[in-house]
Amino acid sequence: MEKIIQSPGKYVQGAGELNKLAQRVADFGDAALVVLSGTMMRTKNDSLKQEFEDAGIKYVSEKFGGECSQTEINRLRALIDENDLKVVVGVGGGKTLDTAKAVAHYAKLPVLIAPSIASTDAPCSALSVIYTDDGVFESYLVLPKNPEMVIMDTDVIKNAPVRLFVSGMGDAMATYFEAQATYDSASVVMSGGHVTNSALRLARLCFDILMADGLKAKLAIEKGVCTPAVENVIEANTYLSGVGFESGGLAAAHAIHNGLTVLHECHDMYHGEKVAFGTLAQLVMENRPDEEIQEVLDFCVSVGLPITLKQLGCTEVTEEKIMEVAKASTAEGETIFNMPFEVTAESVYAAIMAADALGNWYLDQE
Repeated sequence: MEKIIQSPGKYVQGAGELNKLAQRVADFGDAALVVLSGTMMRTKNDSLKQEFEDAGIKYVSEKFGGECSQTEINRLRALIDENDLKVVVGVGGGKTLDTAKAVAHYAKLPVLIAPSIASTDAPCSALSVIYTDDGVFESYLVLPKNPEMVIMDTDVIKNAPVRLFVSGMGDAMATYFEAQATYDSASVVMSGGHVTNSALRLARLCFDILMADGLKAKLAIEKGVCTPAVENVIEANTYLSGVGFESGGLAAAHAIHNGLTVLHECHDMYHGEKVAFGTLAQLVMENRPDEEIQEVLDFCVSVGLPITLKQLGCTEVTEEKIMEVAKASTAEGETIFNMPFEVTAESVYAAIMAADALGNWYLDQE
């Protein structure tokens, strides 16, 4: 049985790291396509342009179009050929970064990732999640390598919206439960092998950090400060969750997230918010002990993650809607089949409805 663990070439986390981006890029080439989110384009483009030019690096920047779709990937890839660029850099949130990775893959160029938020585990992975132009999940693009470098500037991240930071915790919270399910079923993960002990332990460490420091970190971020708890959660959201999911495996939580993308009313919810609810549904599918479910419910409510369909925007819950989600969650090739037991659309429907009932019951007790 082949076991594989993989990670980015280098992970760097600290204050002011974005100011060193040009010198990091210089190690890989002298002409860069820099894909920036809208916020980063407004706030960082001018300073980055000056720093790149001072370092003798050709700087071509482009604002990310909003969806990691094949249309957007093709648009950005054309800029590489037009400008003879040698490196791709992504600066922004999860979809911006996934797009940069995909563009670099098709252009066969190195890619450096500089997240502006700690909201997903996307930065470290050799994976891009592809959506339609309308934002509906389409496919996973598994890449042959991880980014050459991931650069986390805590000065930038501490000033990002609190909701995005919390969403990252929702995404990271699923890591351990999905890795354990994948380990138990002896499934092959996205690294191409089976779960290593290291990946499973990193996934558990990710969960333990969230339980210990998640609320403290959220309160600090609300004040725009970076404390040891914030540092720990940034690492958990980004590196531990990234390596944990990629080499530890995805299962029901992320598949149910993908299913929820078919509901238009959920489109305003962030990735990690939907994954958090998917985690609760996975725990129901596994019939986890009450104390484990209670711990997850306590944590989600303390930091502000959704635990009901209504909180996800689905105010009119019907059998037809949720069965549509369940069918999308169990589409051919979905990660839900990494669960260590038979899964059907009917069993997923039941888990979603029961998870929603649990969430509503919990809120009624407050």
